[in-house]
Amino acid sequence: MPSLHNRLPLQAPIVLAPMAGGVGTPALAAAVSNAGGLGSLGAAYLTAGQITAEVAAVRTLTSRPFAVNLFTPQRVLPVSALDVQRALDELAPFHADLGLAPPAVPEQVQQDFHAQFGAVLASRPAVCSFAFGRLDGRDLARLREGGILSVGTATSVPEARMLQADGVDAVVVQGGAAGGHRGGWWQDDLAETVALTRAVSSALSVSVIAAGGLMTADAVQAVLQAGASLAQCGTAFLLADEAGTSVPYREALLADGAHTTVLTSAFSGRPARGLSNAFSRSVRSPLPYPHQNALTRPLRAAGARAGRSDVLSLWAGEGFARARSRPAAAIVGDLTP
Repeated sequence: MPSLHNRLPLQAPIVLAPMAGGVGTPALAAAVSNAGGLGSLGAAYLTAGQITAEVAAVRTLTSRPFAVNLFTPQRVLPVSALDVQRALDELAPFHADLGLAPPAVPEQVQQDFHAQFGAVLASRPAVCSFAFGRLDGRDLARLREGGILSVGTATSVPEARMLQADGVDAVVVQGGAAGGHRGGWWQDDLAETVALTRAVSSALSVSVIAAGGLMTADAVQAVLQAGASLAQCGTAFLLADEAGTSVPYREALLADGAHTTVLTSAFSGRPARGLSNAFSRSVRSPLPYPHQNALTRPLRAAGARAGRSDVLSLWAGEGFARARSRPAAAIVGDLTP
């Protein structure tokens, strides 16, 4: 089977990681695609209508292939009144500091996946990627019928094998250094990226896309030599001119020696790697995903407006200090061996 690199086709072996929540913009996705890579639109938090509009916005900026990323439907676990109160108590000092009223517990904690997926099918991007689980076989068939390539996300060899058995066209393997949410669902090995890429590439016949701490052309070359067809990079683009990274987020990334990265569930209830800050250090009893993600959303939005990085989910991989403020096309060039 031809690699995903050749099937699209691409001029550069670079995939933009789908950064949902505002960092990944249509302009950023289009810029990466125009530079010869595969741009990605992180659509997990968008409504169906927003997906349609943002895909249209990408298409006004590029005629090249791009991907749209979704989170697979998550089982919403019940939470007790005691659990909710404990979570609210931990958030209370941050709300008070920003002059916010205590948040109401939202009734809807995640988007309607079926509506989102329908919007993706109707919009027909070149690729639909997904994380946090597996797609139903009928949904994969609908992607194939629409001429849309499917890409799942794995954090271990067992997960990657399951995705291949499901019939995906490619698998993103996410090493432990990767920024943002851990994309797996069954067994997260938190493995070193090159070693995980080599292990998964040896186990699969479909294309492998390596992700996790890839900030230089040498790092990209290493995963290509380990068997990957493409390298997925997100942290490298956080400071791109076209990125929607907020001012306090950018300042935190650029602060000299002020931060390290940690795996935390404080913001969303699901493990994710980002810069350590007051919020991630203080919250110890988050609700399970997606409850905590919905509960903290108003606080994060207020923090961004107030320029307060101490309450923001500053997702970043371990190599964040190498990120540079440049046009996305230049970053693609820097990453290409």
